[in-house]
Amino acid sequence: MRVGVHINRFDHSGGGPALGAELAAAGTAAEAAGVSWLSVMDHYFQMEFNDRAEDPMLEAYTTLGYLAAHTSTLRLGALVTGVTYRHPGLLAKIATTLDVLSGGRATLGIGAAWYDREHEGLGVPFPPVAERFERLEETLRICLQMWDPEANGPFEGRHYRLAETRCVPAPLSSPHPEIMIGGGGEKKTLRLVARYGDACNLFTTSPEQVRHKLDVLRRHCDSEGRDYDTIRKTVAYSSDPATEGDLDAFTRDIAGYTKLGIDTVILSPRLGETSGWMESFVARAVQRLAELD
Repeated sequence: MRVGVHINRFDHSGGGPALGAELAAAGTAAEAAGVSWLSVMDHYFQMEFNDRAEDPMLEAYTTLGYLAAHTSTLRLGALVTGVTYRHPGLLAKIATTLDVLSGGRATLGIGAAWYDREHEGLGVPFPPVAERFERLEETLRICLQMWDPEANGPFEGRHYRLAETRCVPAPLSSPHPEIMIGGGGEKKTLRLVARYGDACNLFTTSPEQVRHKLDVLRRHCDSEGRDYDTIRKTVAYSSDPATEGDLDAFTRDIAGYTKLGIDTVILSPRLGETSGWMESFVARAVQRLAELD
């Protein structure tokens, strides 16, 4: 099982002027620690359950571009892009640009979006949940069409219409940037993973619940004629031991997931400064999980 890191807070003690240097140091420290994945949130207000909406937040894809310039091996992505925030044609171009400039290290993490406060606060339309999932599926279809060099023609959907799905330069990733669909909804989300996804991301609720979600995903794969084993399985871990650097408690929490075929556990610490934590905790966590395999 590999280790990823999800940077979800930007409340650095030095304020905004210190964030660039801290992110660069975090990228360097993550690679030195053996981390395989680095992600940021796609939010514009800090989530209230992560502290306060008034706390600092950086725009995801600008931040990922900055991290691309300061790393060389990490896979980079948003965990996860809200489908409502960018027109699908522009999102495909944005993800492609990240892939090209990072040397083929981009993942398009995407989900149906949920944070109504920032939508209302910034004037972004927030359709009902059923429509958001319709838009999510159309967005996935548009991205795949834009990444097909033989398919530059129109796209006609219920919510989106594109006269040209042209994307030049093409992604460096082959056949296209990895698509990671976040969430464990059994009727819609996991069906979309089976139909369009290269990876899924689930919460570490419990090994039993994650096993159940993966069983549901397997059934969707059977219905879609998809090889379940071609989908990379990841889980997000945000419990206290990661933030507090308690390696033994973290190991106990994760041990039950090691037999489920999970490729990567993505640590989500509640820290505004992660570079030192990468050195003090994450490097040891990478080694500990390697010993569990």
